[in-house]
Amino acid sequence: MDVVDALVACVDAVNADYGVRAVIVTGAGSTFSAGGNVKDMANRQGLFGGKPHEQRDGYRAGIQRIPRAMYNCDVPLIAAVNGPAIGAGCDLALMCDLRIASEKAFFAESFVKLGIIPGDGGAWLLPKAVGMARAAEMILTGDRVDATQALEWGLVSNVVPPDQLLDEARALANRVAANPPHSVRMAKKLLREGQHQSLDSLLELSAALQALVQQTTDHTRAVNALMEKRTAAFTGE
Repeated sequence: MDVVDALVACVDAVNADYGVRAVIVTGAGSTFSAGGNVKDMANRQGLFGGKPHEQRDGYRAGIQRIPRAMYNCDVPLIAAVNGPAIGAGCDLALMCDLRIASEKAFFAESFVKLGIIPGDGGAWLLPKAVGMARAAEMILTGDRVDATQALEWGLVSNVVPPDQLLDEARALANRVAANPPHSVRMAKKLLREGQHQSLDSLLELSAALQALVQQTTDHTRAVNALMEKRTAAFTGE
């Protein structure tokens, strides 16, 4: 199973398991993700091999399955960016709902420097995170953005020392996981749909989802706990 199949399968499993409340995405070692395989580019193989229509179909059946899967992940995704997030690696971080960066992290939409373009949704994702002007600067120059600048631009919500990164990510995940899972999943759905729906359409969806969560046992537990000034334990019922 390659990385695309593995990631898609992981998202499918997460969506089916209400015991999963949040997911942390991070890199092994000192790099979050270095992006595409430059050797494959040079040798015209893998994703970069074949005729134009074959390359197009390769993107559709390959790497483009990742943004689709992560966009449709029902639980919050937290990127713990531990180091360089370059090209497709930068876009992988953008596919997450929340991003925390190590002081050693940096981000680069470096595609243009290799004579290519963001093929995995970066041109759609990045403006939603930092606005069109800053997204254009990153994509059209390919320049790197360090962790401090990423925080200033809203690309990440927190920057921490490297040895604190996973602890901070887990703490954030625990804050999310402390809430009723149905409500968290539906709140994420509203955020996702709100990126492209009209206000009227989103209000209709909000009314429908609100009617559903108000029928959950966890909603009753939450209200009772608030009235009784105690902490509730939610089960996903």
